[in-house]
Amino acid sequence: MAHTLPALPYAPDALEPHIDAQTMQIHHGKHHQAYVNNLNAAIEKAPELATWTLDQLCRDIAKVPEGVRAAVRNNGGGHWNHSFFWNLMVPKSGGAPSGNVATAIDKAFGDYAKFREAFKAAATGRFGSGWAWLVTDKAGVVSIESTPNQDNPLMEGRHALLGLDVWEHAYYLKYQNRRPDYVDAFWNVVHWGEVAKRYDAR
Repeated sequence: MAHTLPALPYAPDALEPHIDAQTMQIHHGKHHQAYVNNLNAAIEKAPELATWTLDQLCRDIAKVPEGVRAAVRNNGGGHWNHSFFWNLMVPKSGGAPSGNVATAIDKAFGDYAKFREAFKAAATGRFGSGWAWLVTDKAGVVSIESTPNQDNPLMEGRHALLGLDVWEHAYYLKYQNRRPDYVDAFWNVVHWGEVAKRYDAR
């Protein structure tokens, strides 16, 4: 069964002024769609993958046939990352986390402000294109990591709670080369309720 582009869970302009409508339209409708199209093309060359879920493709990337592994890693990763990313943002949100995930963040980083500093360092320190992530292990210990390109924590056996796309296509129309400003703006649209759900379901 072919992979398909999920609908945005809000209107393209819903995250204004922090993330602009034109960026959302291009990011979702062009970039994410391209990852879906290229993933489906790769799977056509390895039909044994047709029954694999997107999670399975990422989690078991080492088992994907070598001839299509790079294409699946890049495009399956891109599809998974963006599908995840859209749902971790919501209009008129932001603020600080609460519940168990907030406790875990405070324990790991000292407090929410220090967590934000560490996350921003990971996001701005990623050379070239990639992602910054908040992840957890099964014991509930959280940490921050950064991955290149469209790699994600699932490929390394970890559970992602929050991810930020730092490819230039995610922010360049509005922020140009000011990636730190984009990272700061992201905190105004983070859906902490969804992060908390993912933490509790680990």
